[in-house]
Amino acid sequence: MIDFSCKEFKIEDVIKCALNLTRADMKVLEYFFKEPDSWSKTEQIADLTELDLSTVQRSVKKLHENGILAKSQNNLDGGGYSFIYRIINKTKLKELIMGIVSKWVKKVEQELEDW
Repeated sequence: MIDFSCKEFKIEDVIKCALNLTRADMKVLEYFFKEPDSWSKTEQIADLTELDLSTVQRSVKKLHENGILAKSQNNLDGGGYSFIYRIINKTKLKELIMGIVSKWVKKVEQELEDW
């Protein structure tokens, strides 16, 4: 919990807001927090999070495009391939979030100066 005078914030809420995540995106991200070193298919994530496969696919795509998930191609024995995902290094993720939070702080400082 982060106590900000009139309101307390859970760190999950800060992460969700900083990264502009939906509830489903956050649920997918929390899955990866629990499995930080594992590569996962979207089908596996959907089963374990009890989210619809298409919802997981959208969330994984968004998280990958935002640099939160790494993506790798898994070649199948009978031909073809599937993609697997895992979370980026937690230190990099923290740096990403801290950069966003720092921008918020600067914006608040500027707004107070202008006030």
